[in-house]
Parts: sequence; C-alpha cells; structure tokens
Amino acid sequence: MLLRALGALVAAGAVLLTALPASATAAPPLRRAHAHNDYEHERPLLDALDHGFTSVEADIYLVEGELRVGHDPEDLRPGRTLQSLYLDPLAQRVRRQGGVFRGSRQQLQLLVDIKNNGAATYTELDKVLRNYRKLLTTYHKGKVRPGAVTVVVSGDRPRELMAAQQRRYAFYDGRMSDLGQGNASFVPLISDNWTSHFTWMGEGEMPAAERDKLRQIVATAHRDGQRVRFWATPDTAGPAREALWRELVAADVDHLNTDDLAGLESFLRAADDGRAAA
Repeated sequence: MLLRALGALVAAGAVLLTALPASATAAPPLRRAHAHNDYEHERPLLDALDHGFTSVEADIYLVEGELRVGHDPEDLRPGRTLQSLYLDPLAQRVRRQGGVFRGSRQQLQLLVDIKNNGAATYTELDKVLRNYRKLLTTYHKGKVRPGAVTVVVSGDRPRELMAAQQRRYAFYDGRMSDLGQGNASFVPLISDNWTSHFTWMGEGEMPAAERDKLRQIVATAHRDGQRVRFWATPDTAGPAREALWRELVAADVDHLNTDDLAGLESFLRAADDGRAAA
C-alpha cells in the first residue's frame, strides 16, 4: 500500500512538472541575447524567453488597420499581429509573475522594425502601445519612466514625428551617425550593419585597429547612456562566429544578434557572461 501511494505521488509530481508554464522553468535572463527575426521561430517570443533572451525583434506591416508581423508581405496573415504574438503574452506574463522574467528585475527590449508606410504605421503603433502603457517604459516631457518592456522602433521610423511627441511609448533605434550625439531619452540604442564598419568576420585575429574602433564605439555609446547592437554578423555555427562573439563580449557590446537561440544561449552561459542581475 505504501509503495503504491508513493508511486502515485511521484506520478502526480511528474504530471505537475510537465504542466508548469514555460515561465516557471525558463532559463535565467541573458542581458546580451537578442533574437533577430524572432517571429520566425516555432513559438514567437516564448522560445526566446525560454532561452533567456532579453531582446526580441518583430517586423511589422500596416495592413487593413492591423500591425501584422512577418518578414515579407507574402508572410502576413490576418490576426498574426504585434498584439497577439507579443504585447498580449507579455502583458499576461507580467500580470502573472510581476515581471517578464520570474524573480528578476531584468527588462525586455522589444525591437519593432517598421517595414512599410513609416509615419502611418508608427501612428497606428503609437495608438496600440497606449493600451499597454502600464507595461512599457514611457517618455513624457523629458522624463523616462522604466517599465517591464521597452519598445524601440527600427526600420522605416519617422524621426521628426517621434521627436516631436511630448509623450511616447516607444524609443528610436539610432545608427552610427547618432553616436556621440547623446539624447538617450530618445535614442537609447545604436544599431548598425557590422559589414559597413568592419572587415573582420571572425577568421584569424581581429585587426588591432578594428578592435580599437569597436571598443571606442561602445565606450562612446555607454558614456551617453546608450546601448550598442550590430546586425549582419556571422551566424553560422563554428569557430568564426564564436571568435566574433568573443570580441563583442570583450568590448561590452550590449546585444549579440542571432537567429540561433540555443547556440547563443550555450555560448553566453559557457562564457558565464551576459546574465542579468536578479
């Protein structure tokens, strides 16, 4: 009788563990991990969070009044929106556990890449984000109020329209031309194409001049309270990718860009770097 009872308890425990929500068993957050084109994974947002990613990227198009998510126009589907894939799940998660990451104050960056009709799409995005304002980092008359999620607008972003707003629910993704200009309350992130500024792609030693240039870029951004991200870095598993990632971490680049969630998680945890403070 006792053995049968113990067996039943073990079985019940196994069922309970499998029924736990992903957020209860997710890996600790990795502050450098950015999911490029996150919506192309099997479970947008959720796969990235389960790997500890603290920044995710969603491309949006304004179609028939919806902010539809997809890489190309032919990928778009009614109902597959920024709200359904990202904002609603994040709002539910924060209500349930007090933050995006259980037991951590780590914020999530939601990088929204506008793919069409910049001003019109941003205007609709602004209206949508207003409904999630309790969740978001916001700007009002020169002051930034931190929230669980910070939305940064990339792609076809209407700079003058955004800069003129006294109240915003999103921030502007800068380029290298914004470096050294300050204004982190508007441009908290400097992103650019790696190949536009560097020739080294992870093979052999990184040229000393390029290493110095990378570190100067990061130092200048950090001095002004801004973060740094590069896209178009090597993303095929192998020594070149790891060598380049090692240089980015050593230079204190804030976001490492990848489509390979498991690969970057493994790299950062092995390096024991990128973990956010709880």
